[in-house]
Amino acid sequence: MLPIPILQTSYGKLYQGDCLEMLKGLPDGTADLAFADPPFNLNKSYSSKMDDNLSDAAYIEWCRAWVAELVRVVKPGGSLFLYNLPKWNLPLGAFLMERLTFRHWITVDMKYCLPIPKRLYPSNYSLLYFIKGSTPAIFHPDRLPIECCRHCGGEQRDYGGYKDKMNPKGVNLTDVWTDIPPVRHLKYKRRSANELSLKLMDRIVSLATDPGSTVIDPFGGSGTTYVAAELLERKWIGMELDCSAVISRMETIETDREYLEKISGLKNRLFTQRALSLRSAHGFATGKYRVEQGKPQAKEIELFA
Repeated sequence: MLPIPILQTSYGKLYQGDCLEMLKGLPDGTADLAFADPPFNLNKSYSSKMDDNLSDAAYIEWCRAWVAELVRVVKPGGSLFLYNLPKWNLPLGAFLMERLTFRHWITVDMKYCLPIPKRLYPSNYSLLYFIKGSTPAIFHPDRLPIECCRHCGGEQRDYGGYKDKMNPKGVNLTDVWTDIPPVRHLKYKRRSANELSLKLMDRIVSLATDPGSTVIDPFGGSGTTYVAAELLERKWIGMELDCSAVISRMETIETDREYLEKISGLKNRLFTQRALSLRSAHGFATGKYRVEQGKPQAKEIELFA
């Protein structure tokens, strides 16, 4: 049985405590989507004073315990996403392969890590996507605009004779995400440790849930998953050892609402408004494309969060 939540909103409940204990208090088949972004065992300092410097074996054992609970609480047809370093997602992915159906290993490109001597420059995180059962109950990935030159608006890729066949809502999402920037803008930065991008969580929540679906994230961090769920009108269940950062963020959620609206205006369309303006100024025609004429697009911004 779960304790009284430390925070309750229109859509969600936040519990302060150990995720394993909290997850065990949830019934089977609670969530349409389970997402986890655990500590990476990099000896970082957390306000909760948790030990982030375990032996490899101890870390994997701990991860398997809460992963097993997440598998249990996901509904048939539901999704589980696990965000971690490739080093850890290799053994954890093998553990999940015995329990769920593998869908994708998504590479999230992040070029802000410090180089490590005698190794390749680490510039990506691993995002594993599994489902319970053979078919996802919900699956509607975003479409992305054509990648265009930021100076002239010309296509970065030659689509040749297929321009008239392209979906006017945009290009298919692939399993390599190069457009998720690190959170470093002061307006959106919530804490000193690395936090999740709202753009990343908007994409995951939109892909695997519908309004009214239930999202579970056992590692609240700064609350990005809960903010995305709240603003997208999904029910959510959250937990964290120290919930102060999440509570503080929920008090200023209107800043995130503004930013999410801008994100929404820059997806599911073939060209952004900025690209169309640049193309027009530099003589690049769009006549062969089926450009959808819809509502005005959001003002172009640099997306940092």
